[in-house]
Order: sequence, then C-alpha cells, then structure tokens
Amino acid sequence: MTTALPPRRRPAAHPRLLLGLALACATLLASLAWAAPAAAHASLVGTDPAEGSVVDRAPEDVSLTFSEDVALSADGVRVLDPGGDRADSGQVTESAPRTFDVALTPGIPDGTYTVAWQAVSADSHPIAGAFTFSIGAPSETSVSLAQERPGTGPVALLYDVARYAAYAGFVLLVGGVAFVLACWPGGAGAQPVRRVVITGWVTLLVATLALLLLRAPYTTGGGLADALDLGGVRAVLDTKTGTALVSRLLLLGAAALFVAVLFGTFARLRTGSGEPEQQREPDGPGARDEQAEKDRRDLRYGLALGGGVVAVGLAATWALSEHASTGIQTSIAVPVDIVHLLCVAAWLGGLAALAATLRWGPPVPRTAVTAFSRLAFGSVVLLVATGLYQSWRQVGDWSALTSTDYGRLLLVKAVLVAVLVGVAAGSRRWTARLGDAPPEGAAENADTDTDTDAAAGDAGRGGDPLPDAVSPERAAQLARQRAAVATARRRRARDADAPRAALRRSVLAEAGIAVVLLAVTTGLTGSEPARTAAGGTAPGAAGSVAVSVPFDTGGPGGAGTAEVELDPGGPGENTLTVDTDVSAVEVRVALTLPSRDIGPLTVTPEASDSTGLRWSAPDVQVPVEGEWEIAVTVRTSDVDQVTEKKTVTIGRSDTHEHT
Repeated sequence: MTTALPPRRRPAAHPRLLLGLALACATLLASLAWAAPAAAHASLVGTDPAEGSVVDRAPEDVSLTFSEDVALSADGVRVLDPGGDRADSGQVTESAPRTFDVALTPGIPDGTYTVAWQAVSADSHPIAGAFTFSIGAPSETSVSLAQERPGTGPVALLYDVARYAAYAGFVLLVGGVAFVLACWPGGAGAQPVRRVVITGWVTLLVATLALLLLRAPYTTGGGLADALDLGGVRAVLDTKTGTALVSRLLLLGAAALFVAVLFGTFARLRTGSGEPEQQREPDGPGARDEQAEKDRRDLRYGLALGGGVVAVGLAATWALSEHASTGIQTSIAVPVDIVHLLCVAAWLGGLAALAATLRWGPPVPRTAVTAFSRLAFGSVVLLVATGLYQSWRQVGDWSALTSTDYGRLLLVKAVLVAVLVGVAAGSRRWTARLGDAPPEGAAENADTDTDTDAAAGDAGRGGDPLPDAVSPERAAQLARQRAAVATARRRRARDADAPRAALRRSVLAEAGIAVVLLAVTTGLTGSEPARTAAGGTAPGAAGSVAVSVPFDTGGPGGAGTAEVELDPGGPGENTLTVDTDVSAVEVRVALTLPSRDIGPLTVTPEASDSTGLRWSAPDVQVPVEGEWEIAVTVRTSDVDQVTEKKTVTIGRSDTHEHT
C-alpha cells in the first residue's frame, strides 16, 4: 500500500529578509523615477543671430555654438518662418569646432523666426532647444514647439529599462563565468549556474537590440512607431553609440561560442565523460588521470584568456561611449571605467551565481565559497579605488555631492555599497563556519539511486489493490511522488546545515541590494556629471551677485534703473531676478564671458505680476566662473527699447561689479 505524504509546510520567510527586499524594491522604483529625465554635458553657448535679437536684413545662415562636442544630423537644425514653414536649406554643416551652420532660404521676408535644434552630446545623451530672432521687426508667429522633447516620455522610459537590463545582463554573464573559472570549476555542471550565465547572455542581447531600435526616437523625440524606421536605424549606426552597440552584438556572438565550450566540453571534462577514446586504453589509471587533468587545466586557461578578452571588449562598449569618453583625462578614465565595470560584474554576477546555487543547486564546496569570498574582496577594493577616481573626475567639489542630482545619486550608491559590504562581511563569517560539502554529484547520485530502488520496490510489490501490471497513469503518479520526496529530502538536508542556511539568507540579501545598486548605477550614467552641472565650483560660494543697471529707453517715463540679481551667484544653476523702477513691457538679459568666448547666453525672464516691475527666471545655468558681461535689454513700449551692459565677477569670493 502506498501512502501519500502530507504536504510539508514551507518554513516562513525570514522577516528581516522580506523587509530588506521590500525596501530594495521601493528604493529601486524611487531611483528610477529620480534618474529620469537625463541631463547632458553639452549646452548651447552662443548663436548668430543672437537669441531675441532684431537684425536689419536676413542673414545668409544661422550659427549655433556648443560648449562641448556634439553630433547633429543633417536635419538637426530647423528654421521656421512666422507661418511655421521651413526657411532653411535642411543641411547642417560644421563650420568650426563645436559650431554648426544652416543656410537660410534666399529672399525670406521680415518677421520673427524660430530656430529649433536637436543634438546628441559626446556622452550619448540627447539635448534640444529653440530660440527666436527677428528680421526687420518682431512679428506674431504661429510656431508651436510643444511636441515631446528628446529623452522624455514612453520611449525614454523603455530606453532606460533597456539600459538597466543591459547592465544586469552584462553582470550576470561576466560574473557567472568568472565564478566558474575562478572559484568553482565544477560549477560548469551545475544547472543554476548555467541558467544565470545564459540568462545574462540573452538579457544583454535583447537589451542591446532594443537600445539599437529605440536610439533614434530617443534622441529625436519620436514615438514608439519610429523604432521600426530603418532610416533611423541607419542613422544611429553612423554614431558613436551605434558603433558601440553593434560592437557589443558582435562580441556577444563570440561570447555565445565561449559559453557553449564552457558548459559543454569543459563541463564534460570536469566529470570525466569527455575523455578522448585513446585515453581509455589500458595505460593505467594514473596516466589517464594525469592527461585528463592537463586537458582540463589547458582548457580552463584558454577559456580564462579568451573570456577575459571578450569581457574587456564588452565593458569597453560602455566606457568608450558614455561619461568616461568625455571631460577631463579621458585616456585614464576609459581604462579605469573598464576595470570598474569588470569588478562590478565579478562581484555582483558571482554573487548571483552563488545565490542561485545555494537556493536551487547542489551543495557548494567550502573551497568554492572561500574562493569567491577572496574574489569579491579583491573586486570591492578595486571598485572603491576606481570609484573614488571617477567620483573626483565627475564631481570635482564636495558641495556638488548635495547640490546636484548626480552627486545625490552618487551618495545613494556609496551608501548601498557600504551596506552591501557590511552584509558581505556577515557572509564571510558564515563562510568560515562552513563544513565540507558532499563530493560533487554525490547528493544527486544518492537521490537517484534511492529513487531507482524505490521505483523497483514499488514495481515489484505492486500496490494494494493495484493489478499486477501498473498502469501508466499510476506509474506517472508514483514518479511525481518520488520526485517530491527526493526534493523534500534535499531541502531538509540543506536546511539542517545551519551555517549554509544562514549563508544562503545572507547571500540572497546581498543580491537584493545589488539589484537596487544596479538601478542607481544606471541612473548615474544617465545624469549630468556634477562637475559640469555645478561648473566645478560650489554654487553660491561667493554669495549672490547683484548689479544696478541704469537705462533710458528714450520714451516717456523710460528712464530708470534695473536691479539684477543672480542667486546663489556661482557656476551652475541660478535664479535671475530683475527689478525695475519703471513699468516694462519686456526684459531680456544676456550673459557673455569674453575670456572664454562663451555666450551670449540669453535669458528671457517672465513678469512676476501685471505691474511689469519685477521679472524672474529660474534654472539659469552659468557654465563657469569668471568676469561676465551682463547685458540688460528693457522695452517700455512697442518702439522704445535700450540695452545697457555691466561686468561682474561670478563664482569668486571677491565678487563685485565693474562700471
């Protein structure tokens, strides 16, 4: 008689682990929301004609100058007439470094023209903007630029998800392979390890294809349907980011062959089933074992060498196309970024492989856990060293850690790394208390033998009141019961080993934190570095900048003074306020730094009330400190207007105005 076992009650999940995972998920969502939309390095620092200017006759072309290298498509600049029709040739040319021109259509009439532009900065992030100028006199315009800006909307969200998936796939692929080759060669035959590595490869492949398709609408502000536009894909292939993505796909092809050998030939050699036939001749077991060990050692060395080359190439596809490839010291930053990415993968990817094996796989030998502990420790040391250099390069000033989004995300990442290291220290303590695991495959073989004997006994005894021949349905039922019994036996044996159970919980907690850490890292790669956001100097270090600008527009009641204030008065984001003692119809402010050939940076503040006496503009970006010329344009009627200039020092402790 066969008695079905009562269902075994699954032990309750560790409450602290559940709380940690819940906090991890919450932080993940918050970090993704915080990280979007992304800002970029480059900004528009000058135009010709200047923004808001009125010229006597139509220029031959419109010129745009950026603070750093950018990429513009042939249709990256559009000039629209007052009716919204194109008034340019549709071809953008680079007339000087960082300066781009688009020719205007000959014979265009007077009126107000709108210039809309889209570009991709050197660190791969899209930027866009628009400005106006007038020919003859300002006029009404029907141009509306309310369409979605690049880097925002559903396409941007999907693009960010694909970027996160690409990082996760890289970590699982490289880290899982490193875990096998450096810590546990026998893991090549463990199903959970194979699943981690293959999942990483598939995830990275799918994410890279998605990035390639979404890149065009992401940088141009298009919709999801534009992802299937072959013309857009061809345009992406001509960019630095497109080259990096295609290179990643080619490297993934090489990685597929590498993974096939690792989990094929190498795994069979580890179990002895891959020995060549000629080694099975009666030369003595010692000779065969020695030759097999040599084959395993040579193949392991070859896999480590080839896999290292592929891993470095994959990491380089990020380093050569994102933040490390722009800014200062790029020749140092790129290799440092490659090392940083490889350390992240070795640590977190190996952690994922270890966690999966502890949860679903055979017992992991103590030597393998100890080897991974050493690998993780070395990776963390290099991770901290390279991270400190990257932080100095991208932040530049302590105060920027709290005054910029990049700095705040960097602080979150540092806290997560510290927490992860603390949890890992607990794992190391449990590792020291581990006993020796059963020989590789022993547990599985024992379970298989027991199940086989049970099957034979059931078949021999038949069952009460079963017929002599067991029906196929009954045989299938018995097989399911035996599998359940074997699984329950393995779980009881696993849970009875207290140090291994504690290690498993600790490693799972590490993996949960690692998921959030990858999300924050993805947010960092999509944010403007603090050094450029804050101009390398603490905003407000010199206090607010205030200057009085007398003016006289020439009309009735047109004489007065404009009190201009920049707060906090340093490089980075400022609030501009203009107070006049006469009512104005329009106020414009232009900032120019002659020593660096930056500007004019035109700001058009909005009236705070109907009196026309107070005007303000938030988010005014001052790129760097220096002696800035402030030009204030005040218009008190349709025809009465004047521009007056003053020079002030921005971003230094000796801030003062010059007459």
